[in-house]
Amino acid sequence: MAYLQTAVDRYIVRVAKLKTLFVCRSCGGVQNRWLGKCPDCGTWDSLEEATHDPSAEKDPQAALVGAWTELAEAKPLEAASSEAARPINEIAESEADIGRLTTGIQELDRVLGRSRGPGAPGAGIVPGSAVLVGGEPGIGKSTLLLQAAASLARTGTRVLYVSSEESASQVRQRAVRLGSQGEKDLFLLSDTNLARIVEQTRRVLPRVLVIDSIQMIYRSDVPAAPGSITQLRRCASELVYLAKKSGIAVLLVGHVTKDGQLAGPRLLEHLVDTVISFEGERYHQHRVVRAVKNRFGTTLEIGLFEMTGDGLREIPDSVGVAPVAGSESRIGSVVCPVMTGSRCVLVEIQALTATGFLGAAKRKSSGLDSNRLAMLIAVLEQHAGLRLADRDIFASSVGGLKVVDPASDLALLMAIASAQVRKALDPRTCAIGEVGLGGEIRPAQQMEARVLEAARLGFQRVIVAKGKTPAPKGAKIEIVGVKNVDQALEQLG
Repeated sequence: MAYLQTAVDRYIVRVAKLKTLFVCRSCGGVQNRWLGKCPDCGTWDSLEEATHDPSAEKDPQAALVGAWTELAEAKPLEAASSEAARPINEIAESEADIGRLTTGIQELDRVLGRSRGPGAPGAGIVPGSAVLVGGEPGIGKSTLLLQAAASLARTGTRVLYVSSEESASQVRQRAVRLGSQGEKDLFLLSDTNLARIVEQTRRVLPRVLVIDSIQMIYRSDVPAAPGSITQLRRCASELVYLAKKSGIAVLLVGHVTKDGQLAGPRLLEHLVDTVISFEGERYHQHRVVRAVKNRFGTTLEIGLFEMTGDGLREIPDSVGVAPVAGSESRIGSVVCPVMTGSRCVLVEIQALTATGFLGAAKRKSSGLDSNRLAMLIAVLEQHAGLRLADRDIFASSVGGLKVVDPASDLALLMAIASAQVRKALDPRTCAIGEVGLGGEIRPAQQMEARVLEAARLGFQRVIVAKGKTPAPKGAKIEIVGVKNVDQALEQLG
């Protein structure tokens, strides 16, 4: 009886230690009481109630990952780091750039980045890094990571794929559809408990750990539901700590909110090294992989994929995204070579004008900057004499690509004018140039690479800013220089 009373007293004391806090779902800030507006980020009605147990802080991150220290002494891993601080000039070059793990999917490796150290091999995943992959439900995140895991296992790289939302048999069914079920170095685990996942990681000793997805992972000593900000912060931080301590590359799958932001919402982005966004319409064939944050490479590169019945297929050199030159002409359609990092992609830009109401005309864009669209409409009204104040204008980029290159201004401006005056541009002609507020056409960067790509795909003419833009050697393409908007619109029809 006395023992029972003591146990009850301990429970009462433990319950008394629980503390109610309010966490901002936008920035992750913690407040002691509810406020209508988060004082850290200024978001209204974003504080959510959460229960915090101070005793849980006594269990540091090393409680789960501390075994990696002894493991590194018994079997040294590539990224085993010393605890003592050292001058930067005393760090060995092999520790600064130990090479990357090539996934075998060139479009994904390009986005992850390329090693720049002397003699460093190719592009791919940096050992000991944490990569977050985000995208809408059903976009293909799990398919892409399973294909990458199977490709790594095919080259002898041991991979542990942890599925928190599907059973191991369900993952195998998808692997059979992708033709990746026979890889002996690909291990599957269906679990949601972080402690058991870390233990299985210690036993398997993979070089790559895939968590699909982080929203379902939980720690039993944290008094919060899986997917809450408290669990996300704790589990993600420990997995990042695991990656740094053991040298294992950790790939996390994160969901997105209704606004298209990573769930948490942006809490996980600050914890990881690389954030990859998987974009595209669910009912559209094309998918775009873009790096939003990358500590080991550029954020300008994109990877192009096509969703098929056998998984994701790479689209090299933008084939299948832009129409081939020589197809029939269409009113309101202009092709522009757009630079995305080190590659050039030809994108078809379309525009449509319809009867609207003066003072309430619609300006809608898909895949294009709405501010640039409004600016180009004003330039057409002021310098080209087109009356667009009472016209509804819709513009989009074909293929699901988001175009942010200023060199696409001329193509968008000509597409709007073509839709308004009902005159089409020759289908073998593309346009490159930036439009100024004074109606002048300015040259774009990397013109040679753009013109070469247009010539390779069969285009015969390219409209550019008037100046010194000679045709590259070996390229059978005509360069048409224009000085202002009026000269550009003369090319229509």
